[in-house]
Order: sequence, then C-alpha cells, then structure tokens
Amino acid sequence: MTGSNPTISVCIANYNGMEVIDDCLRSVLEQEGHIPLEILVHDDASDDGSVKYIRNSYPDVILIESQENVGFCIANNRMAAAARGKYLLLLNNDAALNPDALQTLLSEANRFDQPAILGLPQYDFDSGELLDIGSLFDPFLNPVPNMNPERNEVGMVIGACLWIPKELWQELGGFPEWFGSIGEDLYLCCLARLAGYPVRAMGISGYRHRVGTSFGGGKVRGEKLATTFRRRALSERNKTFVMVICYPGILLIWLLPLHLVMIHLEGLLLSLIKWDSAVWNKIYAPLLPALWRQRQRLLSLRLSSQSLRKVSLRSWLAPFCLTPWKLKMLVRHGLPNLT
Repeated sequence: MTGSNPTISVCIANYNGMEVIDDCLRSVLEQEGHIPLEILVHDDASDDGSVKYIRNSYPDVILIESQENVGFCIANNRMAAAARGKYLLLLNNDAALNPDALQTLLSEANRFDQPAILGLPQYDFDSGELLDIGSLFDPFLNPVPNMNPERNEVGMVIGACLWIPKELWQELGGFPEWFGSIGEDLYLCCLARLAGYPVRAMGISGYRHRVGTSFGGGKVRGEKLATTFRRRALSERNKTFVMVICYPGILLIWLLPLHLVMIHLEGLLLSLIKWDSAVWNKIYAPLLPALWRQRQRLLSLRLSSQSLRKVSLRSWLAPFCLTPWKLKMLVRHGLPNLT
C-alpha cells in the first residue's frame, strides 16, 4: 500500500528493463499485509522506453531519471537518499517478490533489538530452483550459496533483494560508488558484520530472480558456468578491495598475498587452456594496477572500518568455509564460458 508515511521504501534500479519491470513492480504492489510503502525506481539512462512506460503505467512510482548511465551503486545511493521509509529494500528489476516477502522481512526486523541486514531465499525465476538462502564465504571471499534454511547467520545477502534500515545504511555510508557495479553488496555486508550488526537470511518466503539479466553472466547454463569478461573482472577486483578494507589484520597478512598469487596463477592457466589472451588482459592483468591506483582510498577505508570493529576473530570467521569455492565449481562444471 503506497502512502505518504511509508514504513518501507522499495528501491529498484532499472536499466533497459522493459521486459522484466512489470513482474517486479506488480510483485511489490501485490504484497500482503497492507504495509505502508513507497516505490522508487532509478532509471539509468535506458533507451528501451522504460521511463515512458513506468510513468504511464505506474503513476504512483517515484521515478528518478538519470541523464547518463551511472551504474548500480550510484543508482541505489540516489534512491536511498530520496527514500522516506524507515527500512530500505533494494530490489533488482529482474526480481519478483513472493506475496508475503515484505511482511516476513518487517516481522523479522521488528523482532531484533538492533539494526540488521536481512535477506530471503533466492529462487530461479523460470525453474523455481532454490539458488541460495544468503551466502557463506570461502577464505578468498568467494560467495558460497547457503542451502540450509536453519542456518540464518550468513556472510552476505545479495543486492538483488537486500533489506536494511535506512539508519544503518547511512551509518555504513551506502554503496561505494567507485566500485561501479558488482561486489557492493559484499562490501556493505562485510562492513556491517565488522561493526557488529547481524546479516541474516531467513528460510521462509523468498523471491524469484532472473540471474544475469541485468548485468550478464553469473549463472549455470547447461551444467556450465557462464559469465562475461566485464562481470568477472569487476568481481575479482571489487572482492579484493573488500578483503583489503574489511579483513582483520591477522587474516589479511596471510590471505591477501596468497589470494593475489592464486588469482594470477588462475588467470595464466585459464588464458593458456583457452588459448585466449583476452582472458588475462581483460580480467586479471588490471587487478594489481587497480589496487595501486586506489591504495590511498583503500588504506583510509581500512583504517576507518577497522576502528569500527566490534566482533571477535571467531565471530568474523563464523560464516566462512575452508574449501575454495572456485575449486568446487571447477570440479562440478568445468572451466567457465566467457563472453
């Protein structure tokens, strides 16, 4: 129920989403519970008629038009700044909520005596297959899908459907706009956990997601992992940034050098096996130069984030698994298809 005093602000970043935006918006408008809410859509300079369609078909939606393509982080930061609700739900335009999703999230948020980031089970839009109930981590911050509905404390919930009190969003500083896209949810969840705020994924309700529609890649097709050069490059870069910023010192000393060695070895082997220099040049070669260019920003953010740390090393490690996730995926699906 849209209203002038919303409890929840649903924030939807849209870019050329004409084919999927109806399912997303209708799923929000058809929520159970008569919860006061507002819907904000940030259109990222779409050229498919999205703006006109949303304006004409959904007059109650607060539409923020960008004259240039600014990316997922800036889009969500703009919507969060304009939002009036106590809670934000960041929702992808290629996702659709179960009818009881907002009621489930609000009930869980009210049960807590402190702010928390919350998530729901993610299902494949077409097949209905459960994809994850939040994510755990391997030692190198690769997200490991949590499939246990009884395990609620997780490392992160993905930004396709991420619930956060606006007050906590402001305290953490929102998404890092210099990330561009990919990994911003990882950053926010790690920063929240470091500062002692829970990150939880509930095993009930859920949402359906057309994984990869909004950014390309990132899913299994025909038992093979399919991704794009750009997605993989941003993922490796931004994941490394999060390690530098958020890992407790004793872990960073040991794991960052190991990570850098392994990621470059991975790049060399993948380039040789595929006999494609673009794999190295587009994904792996830019990583160290990016770390060097951002060194001052990373150091500053590390100092500020570590000063907020309220969790023990044991608590920080609670959602981590020992086995590298990429190794499991390699055994299960073979080398990824890159486009």
